[in-house]
Amino acid sequence: MSPIQSRATRVLLSTVSSDSHTWNLVFLQLLLEERGYEVTNLGPCVPDAELVEQVRVQRPDAVVISSVNGHGHIDGRRLIRKLREDSDEAVATVPVMIGGKLGIQGAAQPQLADELVAEGFDAVFTDGADPAEFSVALQRMTAGRAGITGAAA
Repeated sequence: MSPIQSRATRVLLSTVSSDSHTWNLVFLQLLLEERGYEVTNLGPCVPDAELVEQVRVQRPDAVVISSVNGHGHIDGRRLIRKLREDSDEAVATVPVMIGGKLGIQGAAQPQLADELVAEGFDAVFTDGADPAEFSVALQRMTAGRAGITGAAA
């Protein structure tokens, strides 16, 4: 008989494809790991197709996308469409959040967050959002998604 163990909630972390910033990813990875998440940091400038493939292969419980360069709205819309239209149900339904500088005018464009939610993001955080809100949203998005490993015999 092998014991049943729950595994840590797995998060796939990346920037939007055009964003080469890494400090935001390091901060987010440390924040998530401190809260008990298992994080795979894909790094900056990951092409959409590669991110979709990593979701297919790794089967994360959630995807977190960061944007610092102000192209989060443009690149995020394209990425979420590719994820939501994927023929693999696990890819198409994975919870995804995006945050950071969504447009080149920063927080002066509050409608961008609404548009990203309408496109299929589960949560959107604008530049300067409270990290505590981020953690609560991620916990809510992943509740019950972390799998069970092992088997009861």
